[in-house]
Amino acid sequence: MEPACRKDKQKQKETPTRGDRARQKSAQQELKQRQRAEIYALNKVMTELEQQQFEAFCKQMQSQAE
Repeated sequence: MEPACRKDKQKQKETPTRGDRARQKSAQQELKQRQRAEIYALNKVMTELEQQQFEAFCKQMQSQAE
């Protein structure tokens, strides 16, 4: 009977508790927020770069037209 009792105790340790699940969920939410912020920051940088390249292209086309 002793080995069965040990298995039950191991199963209890393996199953996450409410606190563990709440911490995991909170960590996942923080990760998503950080990734979202990084994506928005990257999008802003890329938009600014695209605008600069477009303005340089327009200047180049104007100087060729003259």
